[in-house]
Amino acid sequence: MSEHRRKPPQSRGRRAAQPPSGGRRAAPSHGAAPGHGMPADRPHGGRAEARRAAQRSAAGGGRRRAVSGSTAASGRGRTAPSGGRRLVDYPRSDRYGWRRWLPSWKLVAGLCAAGFALLVGMVGLALAWVDVPDENITATQQNNVYYWSDKTVMARVGATNRQNVDIKDIPKSMQDAVIAAENETFWKDKGVDPMGIGRAVFNMATGGDTQGGSTITQQFVKNNYLTQDQTITRKVRELFISIKVNQVMTKEKILQGYLNTSYYGRNAHGIQAAAQAYFEKDASKLNPSESAFLAAVLKGADLYDPAGGVGPNSKPKQNRERAEKRWKWILDRQVEVGLMPKSERDKYTEFPEVAPRKAQAGTGGQNGYLVSVAEEEVKKKLGIDKKQFDRGGYQIYTTFDKEKVAAMAKAVEKVQSQYIKPDKRPDKDRFVQFGAASVEPGTGKIVAIYGGPGFDKNHFINNADTQGVPVGSTWKPFVLGAAMEYGTYRSGGEGISPESKYNGDNKLKVKRQDGTDYLDKEGNPFYQVNDADKDHGYITLRRAMEVSANTPFVQLGMDVGMDKVKQVASSAGIEDNSFDPNLNPSFALGTSTPGAIEMANSYATFAASGTHVDTYSVVEVRKNGEKKPGFDRPQKETAMDSNIAANITDVLRGVIEKPHGTGYARARALGRPAAGKTGTTDENKSAWWVGYTPQLSTAVTMFRTDPDEGRLLSMNKTGGFDSIHGGALPTQVWVDYMAAALKGQPVKDFPKARPIGKKADQIGAPSPTPSPSEEVEPSPSQEETTEPSQEPTTSAPTSPSPSGSQSCEPWDWLCRENGGQENGGTDQGNTSTGSQDNGGSTTGSTTGTDTGGTDTGATTEGTEGNSGRPGGEEDGGSTIWGNGGGT
Repeated sequence: MSEHRRKPPQSRGRRAAQPPSGGRRAAPSHGAAPGHGMPADRPHGGRAEARRAAQRSAAGGGRRRAVSGSTAASGRGRTAPSGGRRLVDYPRSDRYGWRRWLPSWKLVAGLCAAGFALLVGMVGLALAWVDVPDENITATQQNNVYYWSDKTVMARVGATNRQNVDIKDIPKSMQDAVIAAENETFWKDKGVDPMGIGRAVFNMATGGDTQGGSTITQQFVKNNYLTQDQTITRKVRELFISIKVNQVMTKEKILQGYLNTSYYGRNAHGIQAAAQAYFEKDASKLNPSESAFLAAVLKGADLYDPAGGVGPNSKPKQNRERAEKRWKWILDRQVEVGLMPKSERDKYTEFPEVAPRKAQAGTGGQNGYLVSVAEEEVKKKLGIDKKQFDRGGYQIYTTFDKEKVAAMAKAVEKVQSQYIKPDKRPDKDRFVQFGAASVEPGTGKIVAIYGGPGFDKNHFINNADTQGVPVGSTWKPFVLGAAMEYGTYRSGGEGISPESKYNGDNKLKVKRQDGTDYLDKEGNPFYQVNDADKDHGYITLRRAMEVSANTPFVQLGMDVGMDKVKQVASSAGIEDNSFDPNLNPSFALGTSTPGAIEMANSYATFAASGTHVDTYSVVEVRKNGEKKPGFDRPQKETAMDSNIAANITDVLRGVIEKPHGTGYARARALGRPAAGKTGTTDENKSAWWVGYTPQLSTAVTMFRTDPDEGRLLSMNKTGGFDSIHGGALPTQVWVDYMAAALKGQPVKDFPKARPIGKKADQIGAPSPTPSPSEEVEPSPSQEETTEPSQEPTTSAPTSPSPSGSQSCEPWDWLCRENGGQENGGTDQGNTSTGSQDNGGSTTGSTTGTDTGGTDTGATTEGTEGNSGRPGGEEDGGSTIWGNGGGT
């Protein structure tokens, strides 16, 4: 090991090598004074050592001695120049280190005074610039004019239901009700709520809710001047205007202005119009109970009008429950804040009787539904609310075709008058409703809708755009499309051909993809059922679609994955809020609840060779003649491969063209190339037909609903039929409408479908019918049949299948009792001769029915039944590959 020797001190550079001097870097002379621990002959270590020496020399003297002239310059170089004192001594010249950057109290006080003066000046300037609202100017409104697609006037809808009243004509009970509910400190506050504004600004910055916290003064300002955009700029403007309003207007005038400019629903702007709309009296004659109700609807008429509103969760029963609860709270609140004696409150125990809702001028017949669809689109694209829109001045050019709308209404009314007899069968034919929509493939134009009998008939819910009515087996094309696009877990990702065969037997045990049984909520194996407990044997997916057999599509959905089915439906045009959140076996059979507009548009994707375009109803909007931006045509998107769409269309043509097809009895009467699908649901509670040609896609739905309970009712025996299926009255409406809508248009055919996908063969034998010991009571079936005859029958009603364990609230349309769908169908050939035997053969001289074998002799295609739906809640699946069954 080598020995290390300590080297002698070396010079570390030019600075260290220089001898002490009286120059800039030399220590001050007092640095070597005796008693400071540093020998006079010791060299300094540079600038740091000099600074420490200077600090030591100042120690003990309390305050640093002032230095001047060359001493200051050579020692520290940081004192103020000798030319004089700075106007703003910052950084501070008489402090050292971090203290130089600490402002003096004089500087802080000066800055605060200057800032305050600037703020006062800015506030004064802002207050001088803003104006005080004028309720009379706000009351001046114009019509909104709607135009048909040919640019002729469709409707003029104006907010004429408005009249300002003086505060002396507004009863004190109304004033007190509003103050108690919304701003109990109104009479003594300064017109603004700084804490409320602060919370709103903080919530905006953090992405939270910006509503709430406004005083009556602020709401009056918002009613008159400001948009509903929740921005910091709007809050600041609201603050300044509200401050000025509180300075120049009396509290009485502010309250009067607020009540005269508020929106109460039913197109009532102002307290006088509201009193007339809800109680058919002048505002001056309102009693405390009625005043409390009108204060309640100010919170949002769509959710508090007992007649119902627009949007989800706004059915009449739901709204009445909310209104009664808030009405009671407002009365109690007046007692709590000292605006009503308890003895007066005790007089009002019954909810006030509200007048029926009336249609606005120009909204009779189908116009009301057309206007509502266009209005929602305009408000959404312009970012405005109902109050702003109703101020009028808009010219709205729509896609609605006058002749097609009339033809659709005529088709519905014809079927209703022929079959629906509420006077003759009040227990079966009351509350029957139709909804329909027609969309142009490839463009997304909504050309016609049928929303109901009309606003003037006190029906304000748009049946063409309603949710809560399950679509049944009109959903099966999405299952088939997913199989052709993604294949199954057995096909290695290769698409499945429509000629693949699946087990179509009744009471088929549903399997997961790992081969295990799908279990219901009770932990029992689930058995899918078909209508009339019919066995189809091994059947192609094409034929299963034509006869609407359930068991093949439930198992196919499990094999593909219900998430893939959902993805295909979404790409085709089904909106997110329409899907059943439970992706269990029922999902394949149509437990989701899109409206007729969505279903027509999704099938339009098939008609347009896989091209999807979002629907729209407004072509152009002008405000007082000035064109508004944001109404460009929707962009086209490729939703699926064109050959997949062509194959779906080819399969759906068989539903109409094949004698065993569920739409054959009526839909073929259209007399031109068309494709479509039937759908029927729980206990025959809804029936659908969705069909299309290359030029037009139309969906028709039929259902019954109790207006008081808000729940769907069975249509067994409705119209004199044992049960209403999608192939019956909805298809008849479709045929009558499409024949009129396409009159004079050339007959077009669909693109030819090329062979697609892997043809899956039988794997294993048909699942045996479960033994009595293991058999689970199946949940109701879900599909439909072709009508046995064109006219109603008088046979006894079919008893409904037992319900599952899940219970539904009486008003809940969206509740899926038993976990899925219930009604189904049998399909009928021309003549039923011979016998049927699963796995055997049928012999006959004319058309026979076959389910599991082959026909011999002079036979043609027979019928195949379908129906059934699972009642389990879990998700998963497996496959039983089918082969067999024949034509």
